Amino acid sequence: MKLVAVTACPSGVAHTYLAAESLAVAAKKNEVEISVETQGSIGIENELTMDQINSADAVILTNNIGIKNEERFKGKPVVRVSAGDCINKGEAIVKKIQQKLAK
Repeated sequence: MKLVAVTACPSGVAHTYLAAESLAVAAKKNEVEISVETQGSIGIENELTMDQINSADAVILTNNIGIKNEERFKGKPVVRVSAGDCINKGEAIVKKIQQKLAK
């Protein structure tokens, strides 16, 4: 399974990057491939390519603030969660997506 994610928070500092790291760790632990773009205070980092997006089974977007260029994900299953939930419940989020897509 492949996932892509975009993390962002209002201040664009700690939570943006902690959420990205938590999702990456949870994905690795559950043998899921993930690419995470961060939209932090210094701009967009690790910007997702259209190839990454097109090959993804689902998209995780943080919902604390608007995600830039969100139209890229049209037609993909999108899960919206807070940056805090990504940090604290990253593994549960990844597992839930795995379960939903396995049906």
